[in-house]
Amino acid sequence: MPATSRGTARFVWASVSVVFVETLITGLALAPAVLFIQWQSTWPLSTWLRLTLASPAFAPVYLVCALSLMLYSALATRVLGWRTPANVDLPLRDLSWPVLNWGRYLMTIHVVRVFAGPAFRSTTIWNWYMRLNGARLGRDVWVNSLSIMDHNLLDFADGVVIGSDAHVSGHVVERGILKTAAVRLGANTLIGIGSVVGIGVESGTDVQVGALSVVPKFAVLESGGVYVGAPAVRLH
Repeated sequence: MPATSRGTARFVWASVSVVFVETLITGLALAPAVLFIQWQSTWPLSTWLRLTLASPAFAPVYLVCALSLMLYSALATRVLGWRTPANVDLPLRDLSWPVLNWGRYLMTIHVVRVFAGPAFRSTTIWNWYMRLNGARLGRDVWVNSLSIMDHNLLDFADGVVIGSDAHVSGHVVERGILKTAAVRLGANTLIGIGSVVGIGVESGTDVQVGALSVVPKFAVLESGGVYVGAPAVRLH
């Protein structure tokens, strides 16, 4: 089979498989809501009274479904081996298995952050999900952003704080090439609101990155430094 045909076949299989897995995971996560709806429909009350009594249950049922989605998604990617490959330079056009696994991994992360992220971001539950999904997080880590990708390439030491809407990722695509590298943040590193941290970045301890700053890929941030700007430079 020609290389192009093999790549197309791999892409079709990867697409079908991720849709199937996400459909299964979402269905399982929604099971508590479906069971609740079926149960409340059996109440010997008028329709309006049933709706009035059942409406307060929406929030807790949603939280149960969101927790289930986080758990099932992380377990599925772990079992299936869907992860971002480390330290690679891979052409997207080849549609190789590492590239497709990366795509499926990001898809599962995206679904979770859309449906569960708004409720659990910046909580210990969100940290639990990221750990289960491959991230290495120390104690007292605070992640207040949903723009965190490639969990298996993230290594955050104790006390790391990720500000709102900060973007931290283990991948970048340049001229059709997928490039990946781990991001390692030392203890008590602070990433400011709306900042961007490139691949391969390493920070020492007690580092601060100002709001709306851009840390270039493979930058090394020295301990105790304060960095601002685009690209970020050390103030002191």
